[in-house]
Amino acid sequence: MAQAPSPHPSADTARHGYTAADVRFMSGMIYHHAQAILIAGWARSHGAGPSVQTLCERIVASQTDEINLLSRWLADRHEAVPHPDPEHSMMPEMDAAHMMPGMLSAAQLAQLDRVRGPDFDELFLRFMIQHHQGAITMVNELFAAGAGEENPVYKMASSVYADQTTEIERMQRMLAAELFAPTTSKQD
Repeated sequence: MAQAPSPHPSADTARHGYTAADVRFMSGMIYHHAQAILIAGWARSHGAGPSVQTLCERIVASQTDEINLLSRWLADRHEAVPHPDPEHSMMPEMDAAHMMPGMLSAAQLAQLDRVRGPDFDELFLRFMIQHHQGAITMVNELFAAGAGEENPVYKMASSVYADQTTEIERMQRMLAAELFAPTTSKQD
């Protein structure tokens, strides 16, 4: 199947086997992961329960590792490497050009930042499911564009798809347990 030409092809991308769509995916995933790290980092300060704290620790560790891989891939190809500052670039003044599918809006970030305890757990899980579904959308869009054929890009996209799908299933189970747990804060 012929690969569709990228909107801004360069001699380098054609010569090295990756496309402008690959670069956009790898760069965009850095912003995407940076926001996940930001909100997962709120677990302790926002009184998350033990299972949500454990999930958040895994998210921070795995997505930090992936940002390092994404950055190295871009740098090795002499492409611009985004360095998002989670405390500033992911908050209300974030540039709309860096918003990837599934990322939380400024209003959603503020909403999550206001809640604590079991309310944080529930809202975090709902928003992180949305966030992970956005990452899956990014992978699907990459492959639909005929990109992602270079081995490292294919491996990263496939890994993101598998990891995010697995975590969505885990978070859906956690959310169901949270919603149906007999606690005084959930009874009215």
